[in-house]
Amino acid sequence: MIDWALPWAFVILPLPLLVNRLLPPMRQRDHALRVPFFRQLTNAAGVDVRAAASVVERSRWVMLSASVVWILVVVALAGPARLGPPQEITRSKRDVVLAIDISGSMDTKDFPASDGTRQQRFAAVQVVVDQFVQSRQGDRVALIIFGSNAYVQAPLTEDLATVAALLAQTEVGMAGPHTALGDAIGLAIKTFEASDIEQRMLILLSDGNDTASRMSPLNAAEIARDKGVRLFAIGVGDPKASGEDKLDMALLGDLAQRTGGQSYFAGDSAALGAVYTEIDALNPRDVETLSWRPRTDLFFIPLGLAVLLAGATWLLAGARNMRRRQV
Repeated sequence: MIDWALPWAFVILPLPLLVNRLLPPMRQRDHALRVPFFRQLTNAAGVDVRAAASVVERSRWVMLSASVVWILVVVALAGPARLGPPQEITRSKRDVVLAIDISGSMDTKDFPASDGTRQQRFAAVQVVVDQFVQSRQGDRVALIIFGSNAYVQAPLTEDLATVAALLAQTEVGMAGPHTALGDAIGLAIKTFEASDIEQRMLILLSDGNDTASRMSPLNAAEIARDKGVRLFAIGVGDPKASGEDKLDMALLGDLAQRTGGQSYFAGDSAALGAVYTEIDALNPRDVETLSWRPRTDLFFIPLGLAVLLAGATWLLAGARNMRRRQV
């Protein structure tokens, strides 16, 4: 399909005809020989003397060539282009930040697996979170890990394979033995600052209470709410534990409620997977479709033909004039 960038350019096609009709001919004075007895000669010859003009005649083939050149120039000016088949890109209007606890307590092997055995908490979390990440096609996902400190493993990106690979390379204790919930939320808020998408979701997964934050988790949750971030907190620890390993579901619930989100307790792998499914159900993905067609400019074709034709006409006309002079 051919498209025109400036179709209105065809309006100037009749411009040479209008110029020829409306503007007066070009006047040019030439040198002449003055004869003192010119009047006597004209009277003897019976010729009526008056002001005259000579019109330079052009051959038909020159005029035809000039007309074709003008048409080609106007076509090039109109900007012809070939449009390819429509291309569509569908992308999500939601950003997701995963904040994963990798404190020392995540090394505990008490998480019930689907086969009834006990496995490391973080290993079970890795499997389910990896499945969740792979199902985020179209979403932008960021990965934050936290222990005594919080770190961005992957900024917001649509490269889900890289996020999954970084999660697979993460090990318990890399960020320190303690739990800094508030710092993790604060870092997530900072990560969202690079986003212009309104739907922002923070999934916070932890198995302990806050023991190392420089920023209060409650204050961080208030800031998250003001920034339009909904927090979904998932507890995977042992509610019966004590000390730093105790799972503070009351705190997680308060954090989620302050941002308009929800909190969940995942007692095993199946429950953890169900939590992510429920989060998806509560937050249906809003998508936008971008449609475009590849465009290949073709203006150089008529423009090149016009140059070639004008050059050929000029050469042929010059050669013809030279032959006439020689004769």
